[in-house]
Amino acid sequence: MHGRGATVARAAERHVATNRRARFDYTIEETYEAGLVLTGTEVKSLRAGKANLRDSFARVHNGEVWIHNMHISPYEYGNRWNHEPTRTRKALMHRAEIRRLAGKIQQQGYTLIPLRLYFNERGFAKVELGLARGKKKWDKREELARRSAQREVERALKERTFR
Repeated sequence: MHGRGATVARAAERHVATNRRARFDYTIEETYEAGLVLTGTEVKSLRAGKANLRDSFARVHNGEVWIHNMHISPYEYGNRWNHEPTRTRKALMHRAEIRRLAGKIQQQGYTLIPLRLYFNERGFAKVELGLARGKKKWDKREELARRSAQREVERALKERTFR
């Protein structure tokens, strides 16, 4: 590395899509970075920012990670070579990581959720996968109450500093 810090590398990443709902519906325990096997029209659509991770999830099948329901809109100029928008796509990860994930998913009730879709500094499409556990309704309500209380505190502090 030529003296570049993590902040410089992070700045070079080009954000495409985020699954904001995932952080509300799930408790994220760990995150993993994975590459994606994509067609040319999918890459062009991603570069145009036309992707949605809302209902997507990932599964481990036969030692491979597959992402389901990730919507990448058809490329505008793709003609007959266009892709199916919600096809199942393969995620590329190290074999040891996949084995570790498979064990946790099968035994402990975790699920694998795509959190973020981006292009890294080398121009490769990447997906950030989160090892997550579903939240109960009361967990969600508790978090909403905590957030609103935090907002009230910040608002009160802001008013105090301006007076």
